[in-house]
This record gives sequence, structure tokens and C-alpha cells, in this order.
Amino acid sequence: MMLGAPTPILRSFDETRARAFYLDFLGFEFVFEHRFDPTAPLYMGIRKGDCVIHLSEHFGDGSPGAALRIPVDDVTAYMAELRGKNYSNARPGKPQETPWGTLEISISDPAGNNLTFFTPLPEN
Repeated sequence: MMLGAPTPILRSFDETRARAFYLDFLGFEFVFEHRFDPTAPLYMGIRKGDCVIHLSEHFGDGSPGAALRIPVDDVTAYMAELRGKNYSNARPGKPQETPWGTLEISISDPAGNNLTFFTPLPEN
């Protein structure tokens, strides 16, 4: 039996800040949203390329402070794109080379979840 890619559910507390961070800053696209009624918490799906994430304001859906590792074709170019947006709550630094053979940047979202974007280094 073949398994598909998992879809992480990250906890969110503030719809406006989450949309600004994920859609405007990181460049994800909006896929869907669901509420059981107009005053119910938001459950939203987003994607960028093959990366699919669900954000939930529902108590018990994910824990603040979760960590995701997200592969990206060129983390240096992505970092430059993000820095060019002058987002007030996150300014990623220069990608760091790791002992396990990647270049990485880490950014925390408004709910304290940590997103690490990485590109594998070429093998020598």
C-alpha cells in the first residue's frame, strides 16, 4: 500500500496575522476555509508548490510551537525574496549550512510555529 504526503495542521490564533504571514509574506496561496458557523474558529488550507498546510484556530488541533521542515529549490533566493518584502514581524537571515548537508533558514509564524526552509547542498 502506498501512502501520500502528510498534511500538517498548525495551530493559529489570529486570522488576520496568519493570512498576512502565510499568504502575503511567505507567498502561499489560499485553497479553502471552513467554519461551522460565522462565529466559529477558522480552519484554512494553503499551499505553495507541493507544500500543503492546514491552519486551525480550533482548540486541540495542533500545538503552538510545532516545527516543520520544508524543502525549497533555492533557499538563498527565497530568503532574498522574503527580505525584499520588508515584513515587520520576520526578517530571515542568511541561510546557514548544517552538518547534515543543507542550507537552512528558520522563521516563526504568529502562533510560534517554526518553519525551516532548506535546500540540500550538492554532494562532493
